[in-house]
Amino acid sequence: MSKINRRQMLARTAAASTIAIASTASSALTPAPEKSANMVGKSVLITGSSSGFGYLSAQLFASKGAHVIATMRNLPRKEADDLRAEADEKGWRLDIVDIDVLSDASVTKGVAQAEQLAGGAIDILVNNAGIGIVGPVELQDMDATKLAFDTNVYGYHRLVRAVLPAMRAQKSGHIFHISSQLGRVIVPGAGHYSATKFAVEAMGEQLAYELVPHNIGVTIIQPGGYPTKIWQNRNVYTAALRDRVSEERKSAYPALVARMGTEDGSGRNADPMDIPNAMAAILAMPVSERPARRAIHPGRKPQEAINTVAADTQVAWLGGSAFGPWIKAVHNS
Repeated sequence: MSKINRRQMLARTAAASTIAIASTASSALTPAPEKSANMVGKSVLITGSSSGFGYLSAQLFASKGAHVIATMRNLPRKEADDLRAEADEKGWRLDIVDIDVLSDASVTKGVAQAEQLAGGAIDILVNNAGIGIVGPVELQDMDATKLAFDTNVYGYHRLVRAVLPAMRAQKSGHIFHISSQLGRVIVPGAGHYSATKFAVEAMGEQLAYELVPHNIGVTIIQPGGYPTKIWQNRNVYTAALRDRVSEERKSAYPALVARMGTEDGSGRNADPMDIPNAMAAILAMPVSERPARRAIHPGRKPQEAINTVAADTQVAWLGGSAFGPWIKAVHNS
């Protein structure tokens, strides 16, 4: 008979209880940086693999022996050709699948294709595809608002709903949500980016509790600012927004409007490989010890204090309830 770990034991206890509510936050153990997972035999689906954290994660996980299903939209495209050529050269097991996270049909079709390629359930989902559109909240028209939430929040939700049935059937899996420092702290003028990432944080934590009985883990990754293409991409969206907003509205926020679409990330020198390396380190940890959140940046991590107090609050509030075993399993308490 296989050994039952603490998370599974708590899950079985919790599964017999009635359900009420769930919410907010959590903290994290910091995995030893020198450890990294051997991913041979694991399937990994990554959204937003055309650049940045998604592209680098596809490279790293494939180099560690995983079967990577790197997804992006608008295929064929050069980024997909480059990634496929590298995989062929290095003998990686890597497939590229067209998924547009804005489309229910595209996600359903793409995940089904990924599961067929993997020969079953996806073992690890990296929800990474996202956008930013900056500027004061009043200037965010409904087109910008809907696009931000549809990509950053509903896109994550679509992928989770698509992969979970097979994950639950195999009673294992791990989901990463790429969030941000701005999922916990707020910078004026950042548009709805914080609002979407706060939603990602809440959705990810609630999932973490609810998936304890299924032995599926969730980790919310909270990067600081890294020099990826998100800056250039958001400038395109932001410039279009700025051009269609009325002069009357823009005149109310001259300083913030002057900054719209001007930052390209060139002043940032942190290594974007920090994010895939952190995920690999987490996957090397025992399932019962994987953190609910991981703040990542070589500089300041202002969200860590919020993570700690929020986790303590969750345990104090619901630790003694019917949800207690789930809450404590997620917070390693």
